[in-house]
Amino acid sequence: MTKRIFPFFIFISLCIFSTDLVAQCDTIATVCSKNFSKEYLSDGQEYRALLIEEQTAEFHLTLYGGSIYRFGACSGLTNGNLIFNVLDEERNPIFSNADHQLSPYWDFEVNSTLDVIVEANLNLEKTSSGCAVLLVGFKP
Repeated sequence: MTKRIFPFFIFISLCIFSTDLVAQCDTIATVCSKNFSKEYLSDGQEYRALLIEEQTAEFHLTLYGGSIYRFGACSGLTNGNLIFNVLDEERNPIFSNADHQLSPYWDFEVNSTLDVIVEANLNLEKTSSGCAVLLVGFKP
């Protein structure tokens, strides 16, 4: 009987834990969306990752030429918890919010279509774990 109860207990614990993480990410996404004005339309995606200490989340996106994009990157309820870097396909740096006082958002004007990689890391001076959320919007 005990052998049957233990796996069930583990299963229930994981379900509760994952529900709590989803709620945490939802809250962070709501906070992050405040960095977008009505002039930006969402790309319809919410890029999310649970990070612990020095882990890196990596998101791949295609940006279309002739558009202005806004990236919003957040972790936690205050600004400055997430460092994000935008790289080209060959991993050459395009932008880092570390060079701009850890701004939670940045606008990019794209002249020609390009694929980018967005890397996100926690600011370990402020937090050691959390949900990283990247929101992407564009001006129509």
